[in-house]
Amino acid sequence: MVRIALTFGLALAVAPAFANDSTAELGAGGLILSRNDVVSMDSEDLFISPDKVTVDYVFRNTSDKDVNTIVAFPLPEIEANPYEMPSIPEEGSDNFLGFEVTVGGVAVKPNLEQKVFAVGVDISAELKAQNVPFYPYGKVALAALAKLPQPVADDWLARGIIILDQYDDGTGWKSVRSPYWQLRSTFWWRAAFPAGKPVHVSHHYKPSVGATAGLSFFNDGKFEGEYDNYKRRYCMDEAFEAAVRKAQKDNTDSSPQLYESRIAYVLTTGGNWATGSIGKFKLTVDKIDARSLVSFCGTGVRKTGPTTFEMTAEDFVPERDIDILLLDRPESGSGN
Repeated sequence: MVRIALTFGLALAVAPAFANDSTAELGAGGLILSRNDVVSMDSEDLFISPDKVTVDYVFRNTSDKDVNTIVAFPLPEIEANPYEMPSIPEEGSDNFLGFEVTVGGVAVKPNLEQKVFAVGVDISAELKAQNVPFYPYGKVALAALAKLPQPVADDWLARGIIILDQYDDGTGWKSVRSPYWQLRSTFWWRAAFPAGKPVHVSHHYKPSVGATAGLSFFNDGKFEGEYDNYKRRYCMDEAFEAAVRKAQKDNTDSSPQLYESRIAYVLTTGGNWATGSIGKFKLTVDKIDARSLVSFCGTGVRKTGPTTFEMTAEDFVPERDIDILLLDRPESGSGN
């Protein structure tokens, strides 16, 4: 199948050819409290692996009066694009990360707010009026767009709500109306914080894991392509780079020896608690496979098991998000 994708041709040209065979990760994060000056975050215990993200919090109302406020969990924004597919754990579901939350050990059923934007304009009502689903991927959305009256389709094309995806599937050229909007989703609920008491909140979800069949930053024995960007984003050190060189050198055929997986966790947006810092912060990263390589930014990171790495801090102020790079070695090799 040959697609017309002139918009993205320049971006792909700087990477090795196998970078086309990839999916993009979506960065999710933790809970956000509506702004208040009395609820502090005593602790956050964060666990990240390719299979799951779990977060355990202890909040405390530092005042002598009960506080009722809104707690929200923003899902990562989905940008529809027929040429660049994101990794979506539960495709087609409104709860596409499988988010679940408990307060004091009791499950909470949060509300879900969804809005759709194109070129910064809220078009939610227009999609509803035409019975077009907000979720942009899959056959349901394409079928709904195919039924649009031509005047509506022409208007949406002109306004950047949809585009024409043109391709040859082997039986001739096709021209399909495809979504080009952004879906913004937020789970939220009302929470009570009794005066002077701790409140335990836990949530978990499936991360969006980006993947590339090969490496975007290393090719033909050289660090190139996305290398500068990856070094900043994932804090790749000399030991990690040496392991990459060795794995690629040991490769005896033309197939990629290492395969990228990427996880993004948005840590910097949750600063609406009283002190602006986290009393006790703990991060655990589990690469699952001991043969895989892992790299991410952190201070005082230590290896705590065959696949786990841990970082702890007190009065922690999150100044950057967490980006994790995993390199899988399915055939042989030892972990790093």
